[in-house]
Amino acid sequence: MRQTWRNLTFLHWRYDPETIRRTIPPQLTLDTFDGSAWIGLVPFVLAGVRPFGLPSMPWISKFPETNVRTYVLGPGGVPGVWFHTLEASRLLAVLAARAWYKLPYRWASMRVNADAQSVEYRSTRKAPFGQGTTDLAIEIGKPLETGDLDNFLTARYRLYTFHKGRVGYAQIEHEPWPLRHGRVLRLNEDLILNSGVPAPKGEPLLHFSRELQVKASLPRWL
Repeated sequence: MRQTWRNLTFLHWRYDPETIRRTIPPQLTLDTFDGSAWIGLVPFVLAGVRPFGLPSMPWISKFPETNVRTYVLGPGGVPGVWFHTLEASRLLAVLAARAWYKLPYRWASMRVNADAQSVEYRSTRKAPFGQGTTDLAIEIGKPLETGDLDNFLTARYRLYTFHKGRVGYAQIEHEPWPLRHGRVLRLNEDLILNSGVPAPKGEPLLHFSRELQVKASLPRWL
């Protein structure tokens, strides 16, 4: 599938590895940096979603999404992303992703407002998908020259999933992230806590990217 990711913000917090290791399947290995596990809160707008060779449909192909994620190594040591939740504002997309990818998508009421200097994200889960909210505003900063930690947190080209004792994965293809600095203006969230991870502590590390073209494969099962 082809997609465009717009107005994407990465917020990351350090965690004790043992705390996060308990939240992933034993078939995967927690990936750490400087001895720490990392949990990310990543809101953005998904646009132009379509299978190869087909046009996008305006309403169903564009919607906000927010994910809570950590980083893992799959069988064979291939790095990737493990999702604790993925919130999306299109119920059909939620049901399709849960069925095809076996990913923990949840339906939410969501809104993203962006201008040249800032972005605001709001999200509240809908019934029957439980509780979980995000209210975030950021100021967009200058372009960022990436280092090892920046790449560890953002340069991930595989997602992992798990179903009936089997590990699945999908490949993600895109150019290197055009990352920018940013500053949190407002942050109120309980989405991480309501996704099976302890609430974060301290100030997050922030990265921002305006737009990226992405290709995603269908899942394969190991």
